[in-house]
Amino acid sequence: MTIFSKIIAGDIPSYKIAEDEKFFAFLDIFPLREGHVLIVPKTEVDNLFDLPQEYLKEMLVFAQPIAKAIEKTFKCNRCGISVIGLEVPHAHLHLVPINSSNDLNFTQHKSQASAESLKKAQEKILANL
Repeated sequence: MTIFSKIIAGDIPSYKIAEDEKFFAFLDIFPLREGHVLIVPKTEVDNLFDLPQEYLKEMLVFAQPIAKAIEKTFKCNRCGISVIGLEVPHAHLHLVPINSSNDLNFTQHKSQASAESLKKAQEKILANL
């Protein structure tokens, strides 16, 4: 069971943004930028492109209103999307408010966000969702 499956099951607390029968969205506790959200399928598959086709299609549709809420919530040019998938063996998308392509640079140091800042970001995104 991956750490993401444990988060989805509620065994590990998270700052949930949205959920349906197939997907779970929550704030990254090591964000690139404030408002960095992870979109995770509830089915445990390591590589994003090994997901069934309907999941791939529906994952972007699930992410769209969250991305729009991120754009409304944080000062950014747009909500960037990235698939890295090297740290956790569970397919996922990163949604990050960006102003430049460097804002999606996953080689930069990421500090753990405080519980207070994560709760504030969660509340702001949910208010715009």
